[in-house]
Parts: sequence; C-alpha cells; structure tokens
Amino acid sequence: MPDRCPWAPTNDPEYLAYHDEEWGVPVHDEARLFEMLSLEGAQAGLSWSTILHKRDGYRRAFASFDAAKIARFTPARVERLLKDPSIVRNRLKVESVVRNAGAIRALGADGPLDTFLWSFVDGTPTVNRWQGMGDIPAETPASRAFRWQEIQDQYPGGWPRG
Repeated sequence: MPDRCPWAPTNDPEYLAYHDEEWGVPVHDEARLFEMLSLEGAQAGLSWSTILHKRDGYRRAFASFDAAKIARFTPARVERLLKDPSIVRNRLKVESVVRNAGAIRALGADGPLDTFLWSFVDGTPTVNRWQGMGDIPAETPASRAFRWQEIQDQYPGGWPRG
C-alpha cells in the first residue's frame, strides 16, 4: 500500500485513486490546471469528496476545461448549466468559471496559465514535511502572493469563492 496522508479516506476508492495518482503530482497542462483551479473554487463551502465525485460532470459541462471554448459560453448556456445536476448549480461558481476562462485567454498564448501559476514557486514544486495535520497552515507565502497578484492584475473577479 502506498504512503497516504492522514486525510485520505480509506473507504472511498475514487478519493484514494486521486490521492495516490494525482495529489502532489506537478501539472503543466493548461486544461488540467484550469480544471483544478475551477474545482477548488467549486469546493468552497463543500467537501472535496463532493466535487471529486462530480468531476466527470464538470468535464462534460465545461468542455474539458478548454478555456477558449468556455470563454465563448453564452448566458443561455450558463442557464442550462444551472440546471445540470452533475455539477454544483451555484450561479456565482458557474459564472466564475466562464469569467476566469476569459481571463486565462487574456493572458496570451503558449502556456500562459502554466507560466503564471508556476512563477509563484519559481517553477519548482514545494515539498512539505508536516509532522501532523495541525502543522499544516491555512495559507503559505506562495498562496498569499498568488491571491494578491490575482486581485491586482490577472483576475479582477477572482477565482470563485462560494
């Protein structure tokens, strides 16, 4: 059995697969990065398990997180998404994915989201060695820098918060 974090629920195979195969694995794919940011936003006020179990629905609903396609979603398409039970049907969360897709497109071509996100850790994954769950901070210098940059320049609407 692989080493697992104390928060990994042993009774949820989908969650365990996420932990064992995805958690902490560096990502540079634009669509995958946008997916993770969007799903993290969708999680606000909910459990990660809820969102993880709806991930396939999100992929279908949001064009596999292709920012160019999502940025062209019409108000009518958003209204249809708000009736889709395979995602969290919260207007602010749905509209923020569309708005953030436009912000990503505004960054430019050739991997702008990848470059932008990885710049907060100088292109190198951060490896923490926390001793216990209580040692894990709610935020880090990199997350604070990202949020400040997000507010200042790139995402005036911010990533969805709930």
